Amino acid sequence: MPPLKRSDLYTLETYAVERDAFRARVLAHKKRRKLHLGPHITLLFEDRLTIQYQIQEMLRIERIFEPDAIQDELDAYNPLIPSGRDLRATMLVEYPDMEERARELARLGGIEHRVRIEIEGHGRATTFADEDMPRSADDKTAAVHFLRFAFEPAQIDALRAGASLAVAIDDPRMPLRVEPDADTRRALLDDFA
Repeated sequence: MPPLKRSDLYTLETYAVERDAFRARVLAHKKRRKLHLGPHITLLFEDRLTIQYQIQEMLRIERIFEPDAIQDELDAYNPLIPSGRDLRATMLVEYPDMEERARELARLGGIEHRVRIEIEGHGRATTFADEDMPRSADDKTAAVHFLRFAFEPAQIDALRAGASLAVAIDDPRMPLRVEPDADTRRALLDDFA
């Protein structure tokens, strides 16, 4: 997927008019791209539309309209758009209770490095966590991580040919494995060029 450019974005004025309709479209789109690995871990697989929404909201909230500042936002968010050979996801570690969240984030230190995508008969995609900056300390993890799953061409071909796909956490502290439904699987396959 090509990176976003300034010309792809709404101006603040246009976004104010279009926001409700655009937001509804993005939220419907995100439903197909969201995968709950369990009650406390969710992956949102990003693409050009989800990232445009994030940028538009940031520009709106911060009232950013200067070209250089807009470019800074594009530079920060464009790395979250899949390249055509990978999938990119925001990983959310969600505990509504503050005390439980603090306790679990401490218990799950490094969990972001244990998330896997398995391709039937073709091993695992290579996982990279938080390439932009570390978000965990030795004694705890963060509530939000950015993951990139790099695929070999043969793995992509196998998925296109119908091989099953599973997302797993390979860690005894939270062993989880989920196969996306057909709708989510199709959305993810669309990310490969």
